[in-house]
Amino acid sequence: MARNSSNRPVGGPELTVGVRVLVRRSAGVDLTGEVVEDYAAVADPSGGGGHAWAPVHRWAVALDDGRLVFADTEDLTIDPGSYRSAPDPTLGPDSGVRTPGRHRGE
Repeated sequence: MARNSSNRPVGGPELTVGVRVLVRRSAGVDLTGEVVEDYAAVADPSGGGGHAWAPVHRWAVALDDGRLVFADTEDLTIDPGSYRSAPDPTLGPDSGVRTPGRHRGE
């Protein structure tokens, strides 16, 4: 994959609110969920957010099992099965393909 001068992937998905992720914890299996909030403004240790004994984690993730967890960027991996490179124009709204998340009437 091509890279730009900041050494970030070009053309790939970015870690942002709404992205499906895998959350890695030190013990146990990876958990899946969706990023629901980015606390970058308060997670910066030089900005005075949090305490040394209770650091603020940057990302809030709503797990598929209903729990809310907080994680740092290095604990998250974008779920490769959650995105497509481009929408398929042949699929209409009645194609039966469902996007992740809540749907009206459910």
